[in-house]
Amino acid sequence: MRILFFTENLRAGGKERRIIELLKNLKSSGDVEIELVLTKNLIHYEEIYGLNIPIHIIERKFLKKDPRLFFKFFKIAKAFKPDIIHVWGHMVAVYAVPTKLLLGVPLVNNEIVDSTQNTRLIGKNIVFTVSDRIIANTYAGLKAYDAPMEKSGVIYNGFSFDRLKHIGTAEEVRERFGVKSPFVVGMVASFLNYKDYATYIKAALMILKNRRDISFLCIGDGDDSEYKKMVPDDLKSNVLFLGRQSKVESIMNICDIGVLTTNINFHGEGISNALMEFMSLGKPAITTNFGGSVELIDEDETGFLIEAFNPAQLAEKITYLIDHEQERHRMGQNAHRVVEKKFSLDNMVRLFREEYANLLK
Repeated sequence: MRILFFTENLRAGGKERRIIELLKNLKSSGDVEIELVLTKNLIHYEEIYGLNIPIHIIERKFLKKDPRLFFKFFKIAKAFKPDIIHVWGHMVAVYAVPTKLLLGVPLVNNEIVDSTQNTRLIGKNIVFTVSDRIIANTYAGLKAYDAPMEKSGVIYNGFSFDRLKHIGTAEEVRERFGVKSPFVVGMVASFLNYKDYATYIKAALMILKNRRDISFLCIGDGDDSEYKKMVPDDLKSNVLFLGRQSKVESIMNICDIGVLTTNINFHGEGISNALMEFMSLGKPAITTNFGGSVELIDEDETGFLIEAFNPAQLAEKITYLIDHEQERHRMGQNAHRVVEKKFSLDNMVRLFREEYANLLK
């Protein structure tokens, strides 16, 4: 089986991690030949180079929507002769349409990785019509994108527990980042408008007015300056901005609770890899009750779903879990089991292979 993967880049992110894990497993099987096409030479997952997969970079040079990419992609596909084209983004799906039609190759469309209602996608109906199979990582995503259900399916993100084999000790991590409090709460997300750090920090400040035994970690890249200004000088040792971290699992492991608040005016989550990582480490999760997060978190069993933009409710749930150790551990253990059973990497790879096999039949 020969599969041509097509995506924008391999920056640090949930979709990109998913692609890397799938490529690693398909390559190790020995019965799949793969080539990868990127529209930007941005690769944060250096393990891709150890897979000996040919990587083609066809960068947009002078326009956001560079028409030359249609021809560049067609040339690569014609030389490789794939059995399947697998795209991971809307614009790369658009660029792949002529090649799919000219070569008659089945097209797997994996552009739906969130649950944001976006009615302005260029050529969405054409792309969906031409695609042989549309795969999302949540049912909420299929609904938000109004995907044709007769050719659509869901494959949840898969987590590899191998990533937890070499995490640092709690003592080392605490010393490195100056975490001195007995309890720790963490949020892992980029500082972008579709993540709601403001609600998270407001909740932290509400709690810290009455107690100082909790540290709140903010982990992610982007401009965090406006959020740092929200924190008074006397609380800066309890609200820590760590920036982008490469070994984030080690930091998550010192947390008692994982949080992800979303700005639903701009974004609907798919299956959050950050929440899944917290859960795999046995941490209960608290997240905004919207989008794909509803399919990940089981209320009162693996964590809590809260209203959007409600720091008081978030503060209440954090305080409850901190003050009820037995409940915190029960939810954390449940969360770990859910990831093992429902969101395993083996299950994700198996389902993708089944999709490929069904198309080739």
